[in-house]
Amino acid sequence: MGGSPLRFLKAARLLRVHRNPGTQSSSTRGRADRRVSHLLLHRARRPHPLRTRVALAQCASALLPVGPRRRGESNVEQGSEWCGVPSGLTPNRRPSRTVLRRCREPGAALPGLGETRGICLSPLFYKMWGFLKRPVVVTADINLSLVALTGMGLLSRLWRLTYPRAVVFDEVYYGQYISFYMKRIFFLDDSGPPFGHMVLALGGYLGGFDGNFLWNRIGAEYSSNVPVWSLRLLPALAGALSVPMAYQIVLELHFSHCAAMGAALLMLIENALITQSRLMLLESVLIFFNLLAVLSYLKFFNCQKHSPFSLSWWFWLTLTGVACSCAVGIKYMGVFTYVLVLGVAAVHAWHLIGDQTLSNVCVFCHLLARAVALLVIPVVLYLLFFYVHLILLFRSGPHDQIMSSAFQASLEGGLARITQGQPLEVAFGSQVTLRNVFGKPVPCWLHSHQDTYPMIYENGRGSSHQQQVTCYPFKDVNNWWIVKDPRRHQLVVSSPPRPVRHGDMVQLVHGLTTRSLNTHDVAAPLSPHSQEVSCYIDYNISMPAQNLWRLEIVNRGSDTDVWKTILSEVRFVHVNTSAVLKLSGAHLPDWGYRQLEIVGEKLSRGYHGSTVWNVEEHRYGASQEQREREWELHSPAQVDVSRNLSFMARFSELQWRMLALRSDDSEHKYSSSPLEWVTLDTNIAYWLHPRTSAQIHLLGNIVIWVSGSLALAIYSLLSLWYLLRRRRNVHDLPQDAWLRWVLAGVLCAGGWAVNYLPFFLMEKTLFLYHYLPALTFQILLLPVVLQHISDHLCRSQLQRTVFSALVVAWYSSACHVSNTLRPLTYGDKSLSPHELKALRWKDSWDILIRKH
Repeated sequence: MGGSPLRFLKAARLLRVHRNPGTQSSSTRGRADRRVSHLLLHRARRPHPLRTRVALAQCASALLPVGPRRRGESNVEQGSEWCGVPSGLTPNRRPSRTVLRRCREPGAALPGLGETRGICLSPLFYKMWGFLKRPVVVTADINLSLVALTGMGLLSRLWRLTYPRAVVFDEVYYGQYISFYMKRIFFLDDSGPPFGHMVLALGGYLGGFDGNFLWNRIGAEYSSNVPVWSLRLLPALAGALSVPMAYQIVLELHFSHCAAMGAALLMLIENALITQSRLMLLESVLIFFNLLAVLSYLKFFNCQKHSPFSLSWWFWLTLTGVACSCAVGIKYMGVFTYVLVLGVAAVHAWHLIGDQTLSNVCVFCHLLARAVALLVIPVVLYLLFFYVHLILLFRSGPHDQIMSSAFQASLEGGLARITQGQPLEVAFGSQVTLRNVFGKPVPCWLHSHQDTYPMIYENGRGSSHQQQVTCYPFKDVNNWWIVKDPRRHQLVVSSPPRPVRHGDMVQLVHGLTTRSLNTHDVAAPLSPHSQEVSCYIDYNISMPAQNLWRLEIVNRGSDTDVWKTILSEVRFVHVNTSAVLKLSGAHLPDWGYRQLEIVGEKLSRGYHGSTVWNVEEHRYGASQEQREREWELHSPAQVDVSRNLSFMARFSELQWRMLALRSDDSEHKYSSSPLEWVTLDTNIAYWLHPRTSAQIHLLGNIVIWVSGSLALAIYSLLSLWYLLRRRRNVHDLPQDAWLRWVLAGVLCAGGWAVNYLPFFLMEKTLFLYHYLPALTFQILLLPVVLQHISDHLCRSQLQRTVFSALVVAWYSSACHVSNTLRPLTYGDKSLSPHELKALRWKDSWDILIRKH
């Protein structure tokens, strides 16, 4: 029953009029009506609005049996009193002001009625009553094609998922990060944000993986504690669900069911996509979120036409932003699809602004909703990925030294254990280690030792023959320096300590040799345009010490800031020559033990991160004697100071390190160029059975790859032809077909372009799997072009029939190629050398053939 009084009245009258007199006696019907009326009355315990009371009065009058009643009183009036509506307050009479006022008083009894009669019933009860009187029927529309495609996708990706039970290609790379997650150990990977690693780690967590496995060799057998099926499950599910998603995308583009089935079946039988999704790799997850972003936006765009701001409209718009954020969180390559979706959304928003049927407020609400869903939500989710990543990985690990001292100190163990209890403020007499903030080519600490620079370098230049000063990439007792006040001789901290501030003059005295840091107008050993830096040795010659340095705090808040442990980033400016202490990054020859060169760089040459240092380890020196001081340098400090970094500070540093860190770009045996991907001139041998010739290769279905490239070329030529003719006011396509053709091209051809062309600008080692996201958009475009040719270029029924037969033959050949390459896709069948040679269709394909 509905909620309006009119619907109440209709339901009551229907109940009154359509009862079957043959099934019940009049007295039985009367008793039943009275029971229902009394039940409704006594179940209500709250006052109701006046409008509801009037409606219930009418309902009661309809339910009351036709029979004796008080003289002069109608059924409606009798029902009004019964339901707590004053006499005279019926649909046929206008209520008096007194009655209305008394009805509005909360909890007030009505004239002639007791407390119970002054209460009206809730409309919700009538709804429940009608619900109980009718059977519950649930209807659902099930697309059996979609169900079948999902089932086939799951079968192709999950079948014998644990085979091979060995490390396959890049599983050796991702597996170690999963172990780090299981052990809560911090790591840094420059390949992308942490969401993709967390997805793989989730599979390990669900399988109960403890992280104990040595990921050091491709082909190594997994131990019994490694849940292989669970680790490979999520990428496989992502690959399987991409099949029905391709079907839905083509349907949402308003192409035929046959075209949608064609796209899905091509995704289903593509060998490279099957191989990549059955392993513990991230490309299938990236493709899943790319397609989800496109599908969600298309559904939102179609909802925009008939139900803007509806629940489904909001759902698909929000899901678009979530999917884009997840795609970027998997790999930075996901930003290509994100930019594509943003571009399409921006064009549609521009057309929306020009819609004169919408008010300014409505247009503003549309733009605001898109900005929140497509810009704000992805940013928030991206930050959330890092927040969870940093919450999970709170222990020190092998990648700590890449991060700053402050970041390292925020981790449990490692530097945090070493620096626990250090004084915060650096004072005159403090013993410190100085770490270069730039950290390239490797993180290192200011260092000195007893050895001196050679008298004559290999190139014939001379040196000062002073004590060497270098940057050493390992923790060592020779990394300790004492901050000395030039006006005093003591090397201990006074009581109370005198903190060092920005702009103060200091001397840096090497802890073990007690020689001062010095620079002068002598060329550095490997950087002749810079000054040599040394620890001064008095040879009783005309070369006085120049060991005064001015401290500059780079990240200071004011000119009176105090030099702080870990937190302050400082520069040392030489007083005599204005040179800045700098890490040149060059490796010294054998006489310098291959350590990194330190030079004095002129200020006029500009600011650089290699001139910035921070105190990592710190203690207050208390021993004036050299022997006691040496023992003190090996002793831990005792003062406890907390240095917890905020999340945004940790996120900013981690994100910057990911973007700035350059991995090893050395040539790989299976690396390839983008030009080789389109024509499938390359492959990757993922795994070889240790005893048989069974092997797994990343090798695509050549029929699909070549056909996809051909479809892209046809689409480009047809679009150019249509544009030229439309310029001449010749419209070959109806407007709706033209818009459908353009949107499909922007998303499919544009998706291929944005996911492929940027690789020509990248200076990194590239592999065939980098092309797979672009390939999926090509596969979506292929049936679109085929349907367009059939519908608009084939003029007669005969032409359409012949073309359909050719398409069936073409698809049959793609299925045949997929089945032929199946042993190299699943690796579950050992082939003879003759069979392997027969599969080598291109000379550039590297098919492994055993010689014995």
